[in-house]
Amino acid sequence: MEGRKWEDINKDILVNVLGRVGMESLLLDVPFVCKSWYKASREPQCWEHLIFPTFIKPDDIDHIWWEPEIPDRGFIERLEMTYQENLSATAFVKFIVNRSCGNATIIKLPDGCTEEALEYVANECPRLKGLAVGSYNEFINSIIVKFISKWKNLEMLRLGKYHLKEIIPEIRLHCNNFIWLSAPYTYIGKDEASALVSSLSELKYLDLHGGDFEKEALVMILQGCKQLVRLDISQSFGFDDDDVEIIELASHIPAFKCEGSIIAPDWLDDDYIDHDDLVYDSSFFD
Repeated sequence: MEGRKWEDINKDILVNVLGRVGMESLLLDVPFVCKSWYKASREPQCWEHLIFPTFIKPDDIDHIWWEPEIPDRGFIERLEMTYQENLSATAFVKFIVNRSCGNATIIKLPDGCTEEALEYVANECPRLKGLAVGSYNEFINSIIVKFISKWKNLEMLRLGKYHLKEIIPEIRLHCNNFIWLSAPYTYIGKDEASALVSSLSELKYLDLHGGDFEKEALVMILQGCKQLVRLDISQSFGFDDDDVEIIELASHIPAFKCEGSIIAPDWLDDDYIDHDDLVYDSSFFD
């Protein structure tokens, strides 16, 4: 008996599979297998999870005086060669979001994302449940607060190092199903802790690894966020990973990580701690 051909696969099954292969394959491999796979790759259901490459050419590339390290260079080069277009970050984000036709539920933005691109995502992705913003895009982190109200279904958010206390109240106001927050390498003082406890006390997942904590702020979080099932504060400053008080307060959390945390490096004089230098240099944690 003759075997079935790839192009004869049930369309619903094919779309379900193609939605899991990733952006690069969906753009550069799948459409060229056969006509039926090309048609299936254009279905909005294939574009619900949009995981962008970390680096896409910035819109103002002519103003960059350094040659950036591009881990996804192969993807970008194949993309430009295949589609014969020199896509900027904004153009590429719009191009991909259009494929989803409003169905996108998970988006990881590239580091070169612009305000125009972020606003486009806010307007065109009303079903968004999870959003990850590049850790080193300070500008995008500073303006994302303007768009939180657009995402009523938002459940998960990964931020960079900035503007945490400004964003948290907006999440509380507009995102009733919010349960997961990640803001690694950020400074957590009493203001930030107070915002978390007063606005997001029902959080279940909290990732603050690599942070710079005031110990009193950490105590506030542990005492106020009683619904946590996972908390990652590993490789942080402001407390020791064997601190008895911290371990006791976190005993109710099923998945608690604090390994590698210390009060401060031995070589650092407490009188000269600069939060920006201490926390925001990612190479310090490599």
